[in-house]
Amino acid sequence: MSQEHNSPAFKKLLQKLQEESWQLELLISGFAIFGLFTAFPHINIAVKAAKNDHQIYSFIILLVVLVSCAILIFNLLLHVVLRGLWIGALGLRYVSGDIDYDELNYGKKFSSYLKKKVGSFDKYIAKLENYCSVIFAISFMLIFYVLAFTFTIIVFVLIARLFLDNDSKIIENDTISYWIGIPLMMFMVFGALFTFIDFITLGWLKKKNWISKIYFPIYWVFSKVTLAFLYRPLVYNFLDNKFGRRISMVLVPSYFLILVGTSFNYKTSNYFNSDLSSNKIIANSNNYENMLEEDEFIENVAIDSKVILNNHLKIFMVLDDDFDDYVFTFNEGLKPEKDIRGLDSDMLIINSLPWRKRDSLRTSYMKTLNEIFMIKIDSIDYKSEFIVSKSIKNQKGFETYVGLKNLSEGKHMLNILRKRIRKKDTQTVRYATIPFWYFPN
Repeated sequence: MSQEHNSPAFKKLLQKLQEESWQLELLISGFAIFGLFTAFPHINIAVKAAKNDHQIYSFIILLVVLVSCAILIFNLLLHVVLRGLWIGALGLRYVSGDIDYDELNYGKKFSSYLKKKVGSFDKYIAKLENYCSVIFAISFMLIFYVLAFTFTIIVFVLIARLFLDNDSKIIENDTISYWIGIPLMMFMVFGALFTFIDFITLGWLKKKNWISKIYFPIYWVFSKVTLAFLYRPLVYNFLDNKFGRRISMVLVPSYFLILVGTSFNYKTSNYFNSDLSSNKIIANSNNYENMLEEDEFIENVAIDSKVILNNHLKIFMVLDDDFDDYVFTFNEGLKPEKDIRGLDSDMLIINSLPWRKRDSLRTSYMKTLNEIFMIKIDSIDYKSEFIVSKSIKNQKGFETYVGLKNLSEGKHMLNILRKRIRKKDTQTVRYATIPFWYFPN
């Protein structure tokens, strides 16, 4: 059973599959492109939502998925175009046969040049076939490269958090923790550097006997970290083929060129080109709920609309990780022994607090929050009465309503102010400024 891949029957089957693989390639590419184009906008929106809500773990995972989708879309579209050209060339060969340079009746210089540079039509078809097969295979190998880079970064973060971060390290003794964490971090830094050098030099560190002995332990560790054992046969099959190496070296830089190309945009002003935060002369659409596009989200604070027609104003603040810190600064009694902010599982429900006590703590939390945040329209102060709610984009946050009955018509400035403690002194800083126009019905 273990030697089945060496049997003549199996090799004959592989040869037949290779000859007919173009049909499977086109079928897989077609379904994959359709699915990727359908999913890409939704993944892009999810990435923006996770970034906006400061959900770092979700953001990293979704960003890796988004980059992988972009690579697959580009490669598979290129594959379909080249495979279509290959099929067209086959059809033309059936009708016209090979290129007859004598029939073209060109001059001797051009005929000899074209025969040398263009060659036979069969050679052109064979080259297209090679391009298509290599691009299709490398599309999925590049996804593993993205995952390898991501897992390497994750290991760096885990070492830093478990051994070097005072708030989350698993060993309380600083000396022992640093003696473990710093060597691990140094090994990862130099290991990642050597692995990258070996990657871009197509295995140069493996070719020198004395260097390869030093590099082997690093190679072994990083093969586990990057999951290289899953795609290593593909990599070495590319590296032992000159044509595959050439395609690999051309495709990867092309992604960076495309990334740079898509970064260009036309600027219409020296002062107001990028998205700027709202203030008395700027109105950012992210601060108005009715102006949010499908892929846009509230960044910090938003109101209903730029023009308010009712006699009340809705104010919504997005909840992020910093709000607990704001509250704990002014009410240390709310700070839990174990901070559960971050990645969590819905399958495990751990709640050591009784329902009644938890409700009282929530009430105290909101009371403190309303003392920290203050609402001001122009020079008039309004009472803060925020409650927990969700926006129309399903973002969790704090919502309140302010009456505008006595406000004059025209432009006004909403200011959300926040108290903070600096050097034992309480200061007031501006958290958000949003301009709006009030024209009641």
